[in-house]
Amino acid sequence: MNWPVITPLIIFLGIIFAVGFWSNKFVIQSDSFVKEYFLGERQLGGFVLAMTMVATYGSASSFIGGPGVAYTKGLGWVFLAMAQLATGYFVLMVLGKKFAVVARRYDAITLIDFLKERYQSTAVVLISAASIIIFLFSSMTAQWIGGARLIESLTGLAYPIALLIFVGSVLLFVVVGGFRAVAVTDAVQGVVMFLGTLILLIATIKAGGGISNIISSLAAENPDLISPYGAAHDLSPAYVSSFWILVGIGVVGLPQISVRAMSYKNSQAMHTAIIIGTIVVGFIMLGMHLIGVFARPILPNIEIGDTVMPTLAMEVLPSYVAGIVLAAPMAAIMSTVDALLILVGSTIIKDIYLNYFKRDAEVSHIKKVSFAVTALIGVFVIVFALRPPDLIVWLNLFSFGGLESVFIWPIIFGLYWSKGNKYGAVTSMLLGMGSYILFDRLYPNAFGFHTVVLPILISLTAFVIVSLVTSQKYNVTH
Repeated sequence: MNWPVITPLIIFLGIIFAVGFWSNKFVIQSDSFVKEYFLGERQLGGFVLAMTMVATYGSASSFIGGPGVAYTKGLGWVFLAMAQLATGYFVLMVLGKKFAVVARRYDAITLIDFLKERYQSTAVVLISAASIIIFLFSSMTAQWIGGARLIESLTGLAYPIALLIFVGSVLLFVVVGGFRAVAVTDAVQGVVMFLGTLILLIATIKAGGGISNIISSLAAENPDLISPYGAAHDLSPAYVSSFWILVGIGVVGLPQISVRAMSYKNSQAMHTAIIIGTIVVGFIMLGMHLIGVFARPILPNIEIGDTVMPTLAMEVLPSYVAGIVLAAPMAAIMSTVDALLILVGSTIIKDIYLNYFKRDAEVSHIKKVSFAVTALIGVFVIVFALRPPDLIVWLNLFSFGGLESVFIWPIIFGLYWSKGNKYGAVTSMLLGMGSYILFDRLYPNAFGFHTVVLPILISLTAFVIVSLVTSQKYNVTH
């Protein structure tokens, strides 16, 4: 056990759990358990909103998987990753005030609540729920693996034991605190992520003898490591450009991010969040991916890409500082897992169970079911995470693409196009999900683009055509 490294992490987790137990009083005292547990009573301020979006989006993929891929592919992957700069801006500007206003009018607690009221369709609800459960299991598996890899690297424990420790900690936190605990701790975790990235980037540059020396070493090993096309020339302009859809504009269609846009308290909070969120996301994404590339001359021949970041931190920093810095990926992973657990739990409980099976359930019963479902989800994800891939980033990006293919147009057109109707939404969602899975399995990266591009275009076309054709026959209103 490397106690100088582990101790700061234990202290950090202690703070997180203290916030969780503090938040539990709001869950206990709230007049609406569902609204408080799953949405924090819509009371997020600008700074907390910005940080909860940053922390939810900045996941194991950003802090563990991203640097691992950058280590393998070089500076081209850093360039590609910067498409994420506009994430918070696009989500809050596209959804913005209108989404918050409409969500309050519908009394929507989840994204599916909004879609249900907007389209008045059971099919939309069921397709949405199935999509969230299917694709977010992939994303949660990536986070479970990332957290376990981190604990494994720090403690020397076997991977299965590290996985159980991480999952147990997260499940206890979410069950106790709910959405408010997740949002408030995200503010703490976002700050930790920012500072951890800054400290490790400076230490890595210093350990490598300065940026010019690191670049020279990379060029000497393989000139393609410092080109925009990647070490294996697999980062074509079309592929890189398509990431502006996958991790830029398309993030509007991610339920775990879009639900944040209905949780802030006023327009000033939203405007503050846009500015802070854009700055913090840009710095973290640039910093962490540069760290992955710059690690290559310092730590050559690392076989498992997901171990680059924790191994580097322990190599270039004093032990106690490494422990503080490694709280950053732990923060990122925990906050993302928290958000995903809340989202999948709300989908199963609020959108399916309470809507179609037990509408008149008492609060005590809802609490028990909520806690039980959250725990059960964690157990299922453990099973999937027991055989991890070398790079978890691909699991995360698969989840992103699938969710965006299903949700982006029903959300956007649901807000801004009065002729959009349930027939267009159902067709768009089915074709988006089906085509994404087929392309991913049979023809990934079609025409040089990321797999998400064609399904999003297909779902767009389907939504518009079907809505226009059926709008003449059916009178559809908000």
